[in-house]
Amino acid sequence: MSRIGKKPVVIPKGVDIKIDKRRVTVKGPKGELRMEHPDLVSVEASEGAAEVKRVNDTKDARARHGLVRSLLQNMVTGVTEGYKRDLEIVGVGYRAQVQGQKLTFNLGFSHPVDFAVPDGIKAEVDKKQTALSLTGIDKQQIGQVAANIKALRPPDAYKGKGIRYAGERIRLKAGKAAK
Repeated sequence: MSRIGKKPVVIPKGVDIKIDKRRVTVKGPKGELRMEHPDLVSVEASEGAAEVKRVNDTKDARARHGLVRSLLQNMVTGVTEGYKRDLEIVGVGYRAQVQGQKLTFNLGFSHPVDFAVPDGIKAEVDKKQTALSLTGIDKQQIGQVAANIKALRPPDAYKGKGIRYAGERIRLKAGKAAK
């Protein structure tokens, strides 16, 4: 049996969970998230905890058991604490600016690159305009937006210039060997 799936999801005070057939809605101080789980598992909420149970013991049900429990835990964490992802912009003249729900990047191209930040995500840039911080309640959405921003200018293998996650280490290749 899935070790993760067996653990109950602790529901803190101030968080409301509603289960309607296959739709689970979690409402908390930071917002509201919804998820539809597969028929192979069921979600049951009691006082202060929610449990994910398998309907049968097929391979698909076993695979989805821990997944649905993790997604439910991520929803509860998102509506109580929220999620944050930090990005660094490395390179001479590389920077970012926030204008409402739009990010404008100067990444060494002949033109600035505009990136529309989706609803539910807040972007902040530091004073030096080289550190970007994304915050929101949906863990999957934060990760996807961060990956899309990084894809605008991934780190170069020779000089390390580009957009990277905070703390990410880039292994630089050696340049041409002199004779």
